[in-house]
Amino acid sequence: MSIQRFPLAAVQQVRQYIQNAIAVDADKQVQTWTGIDDIDDIPEPKSLDDLSSVFAFGGLTPEEITAPQSLQRWSVSMVNPGAALLKLPGLDLKPTWRLVSYLYRDGDNGAGLVLAVPEELATTAHLEKALPASGNFKQPPKPEGALMDFMEAIDGDRSAVSFLVASLLCRELREFGALGAYRNWTHHRPIDAIPQQAKWHWQTEPPKDLAPKVKVLPDGQAVVEFFTCRISAGIALYRHLDQYPVNQYKPKCIDKALATPQR
Repeated sequence: MSIQRFPLAAVQQVRQYIQNAIAVDADKQVQTWTGIDDIDDIPEPKSLDDLSSVFAFGGLTPEEITAPQSLQRWSVSMVNPGAALLKLPGLDLKPTWRLVSYLYRDGDNGAGLVLAVPEELATTAHLEKALPASGNFKQPPKPEGALMDFMEAIDGDRSAVSFLVASLLCRELREFGALGAYRNWTHHRPIDAIPQQAKWHWQTEPPKDLAPKVKVLPDGQAVVEFFTCRISAGIALYRHLDQYPVNQYKPKCIDKALATPQR
């Protein structure tokens, strides 16, 4: 069983690349890409204790730009979430599947939805057929043929890098199109050390190693662990633990708050 650790800078760069690739903004920034493989390897830890004891075509359509933002409704988005996979190491879409997206707007708040559908059903006309049955934020469109989880359409080379990238990808795609009160993951910042700007009240023993890390088991299962600091209301330090089954990139995610600022 091997454990591979990754530099925080690599995690930040992958995250920024994904965000730029799926930005709901016609003026998306251009990101210079450097893959994780281009960064020098960090030696593996000698003990399993280091794992904290646990085993687009982007842009808006003219209608999206000019539509009144107060409308509480879903619409088909022209952002292609699959564009994020073009340069991500170790991951790809399974053949015959496509990622599609919807947007929900409610004044200054908003949300998005990413789905995986068979490529023959990934047309705008087909996606629009699901809109009449949609409602508010809790009643999103359900187009014919869509998978329950878009990560079921993701494939990869089962490398340690691919699992770390998959953990970032699934969170960024679930945050797609989020604005205002619907933002959550956006407020999290990856960390590799305990922030010194505050004194923390710990719910458990502080972790000894906050570096992002991946453990790949002999049977093909994998575990990803990394930490974040939520920087807005509800400030806290979080531990994210993702477990990947054999032959899948659909993780079981555990996001747990470990510490809050002392008052």
